[in-house]
Amino acid sequence: MTALDAVSIITTKRDGGELSDAQIDWVVDGFTHGVVADEQMSALAMAIVWRGMTRRETARWTTAMIASGRRMDFTDLPRPTVDKHSTGGVGDKITLPLAPLVAACGAAVPQLSGRGLGHTGGTLDKLEAIPGWQADVPVPRMRELLADPAVGAVVCAAGADLAPADKRLYALRDVTGTVESIPLIASSIMSKKIAEGTAALVLDVKVGAGAFLKTLDGARELATAMVELGTDAGVRTVALLTAMDTPLGRTAGNALEVAESVEVLAGGGPADVVELTITLAREMVTLAGIDVDPADVLADGRAMDHWRAMVRAQGGDPDAALPTAKHTEVVRADRAGVLTRLDAMGVGIAAWRLGAGRARQGDPVQAGAGIEMHVKPGDFVSEGQPLLTLHTDTPDAFAGAAAAVDDAITVGEPDGKPAAPLLLGRIGA
Repeated sequence: MTALDAVSIITTKRDGGELSDAQIDWVVDGFTHGVVADEQMSALAMAIVWRGMTRRETARWTTAMIASGRRMDFTDLPRPTVDKHSTGGVGDKITLPLAPLVAACGAAVPQLSGRGLGHTGGTLDKLEAIPGWQADVPVPRMRELLADPAVGAVVCAAGADLAPADKRLYALRDVTGTVESIPLIASSIMSKKIAEGTAALVLDVKVGAGAFLKTLDGARELATAMVELGTDAGVRTVALLTAMDTPLGRTAGNALEVAESVEVLAGGGPADVVELTITLAREMVTLAGIDVDPADVLADGRAMDHWRAMVRAQGGDPDAALPTAKHTEVVRADRAGVLTRLDAMGVGIAAWRLGAGRARQGDPVQAGAGIEMHVKPGDFVSEGQPLLTLHTDTPDAFAGAAAAVDDAITVGEPDGKPAAPLLLGRIGA
């Protein structure tokens, strides 16, 4: 057998070659255990950014990531497992109403989630705005809650032993300009989702100004790669392409989004959040083999019951008052007309500047910080009418946030264009 070394693997990919299974297994394992240095893995990641990977290479890379840690198994649960993953956006609080809704339909939802970074929010940050709620749930406790017919869903942080190679590589890519690679993004997401042990998975791949992927072609490429990885690993996988030019709902910020999610579970809430929640839930219950319409379950209150049980099971108080920011400032329309644009990226940056997000992993966030959106594109506004309310504990942040939202808002004449659809495409079985 030919001896393996990091330099030859780097140069193979640098020169456009295809890595063998043995090379991929060795370099991922070596990186996990410190045999392959950070600078060597950085060089390989850059070579992958430039040269890409075949479907076989990407699948093997994902398998090696999974093999670096434990793989969870929920096949003995009394209900089918199904999960959802979003590639991230602004105001994307969908997991909060979705997980209890799908659990109320009869599935088990093992939702391993993350924290926000930059302009996109994190599900764990949102839920931690609920007094007492805990993100860390030991696997035995996860199993108990997933099997409990009154709960059925767990939203928690991934353990340190779940795809540890991916955690190390993700941190490295973030500081070496090697994030933008479809094979590396797909394997990063899918290694964790496959390792968590779900039998079925629905992917919500965001497209547009506030998403990581700005074009439909790029989003379709990533979605296809992830569906292929899931399918190859025996996980029933479907991807939806959904619009993220405008923020979802009418809030962006942790406690603000929790409150809006509770409105949805109570039978109200913004139409786009309700639409996407039900659309994703229908895909999830179909993959789980459950013949129930989630719209009926949402309407009859069962999803709210599961939300309250889910929050309590992780130490939270569903009846407690949510944190509020100490200071608010209103952004008003400087002219009458129609709101023709509310740019998701600008709103996300503003919420981040107000304290709702973080610039680096580990930075604290303000639970009450964020933005309320009083109007959405297509609405008529009068001069002086409130458009947004900014929330923060640090009033010095208002100027930077106001500048970001000023660039994100266009008020003008009706353009005659129909409202853009929320669902832009579907890939998978």
